[in-house]
Amino acid sequence: MGQASVSVTVTTTTTTMSRLQLTRAFLRDVRSPRWGLVGQGFRFALSGTLVAVVYVAVTTVLHDGLAVPFQIALAIGFVVSVALHFTLQRLFVWRHYERFALEVHRQALRYLLVCACQYGITALSSAKLPSLLGLPVEAVYILTMLTVAGANFVIFRGRVFHSGPVEYGSP
Repeated sequence: MGQASVSVTVTTTTTTMSRLQLTRAFLRDVRSPRWGLVGQGFRFALSGTLVAVVYVAVTTVLHDGLAVPFQIALAIGFVVSVALHFTLQRLFVWRHYERFALEVHRQALRYLLVCACQYGITALSSAKLPSLLGLPVEAVYILTMLTVAGANFVIFRGRVFHSGPVEYGSP
């Protein structure tokens, strides 16, 4: 009876280790530029999901766990999530065999410009479209968020984190 228990534990541990190793191998492989557009899309969605979880977690822990006023917790969560998102976009999502066409500070400037536009579009559509379309604000927000995410993918891919010779000069 004791041996069967040990065997099950070893098998379960081995299976867990194998899954962990497979997951690590997959995440290493999916980072490869060989995955092309599909890999970029997958990495974009994966990093966006992680950033959303971090944003909610930081805001919630600060507000509920540490009694930080909600608006301050929200602002801190936003800054943390923007920094994490930029870092993931640069190091994980948009990997190339070549160098980035823009220096990091120029990427950051363009990235923040896209963030500001995204916020403006989301705020405007959430404020105006529900009454015009007769839809709940949450539905408009989700549709806007998905549309903006698609636009961000195209903009990030072609204008912010693109590969090529380094450009000096205009942002």
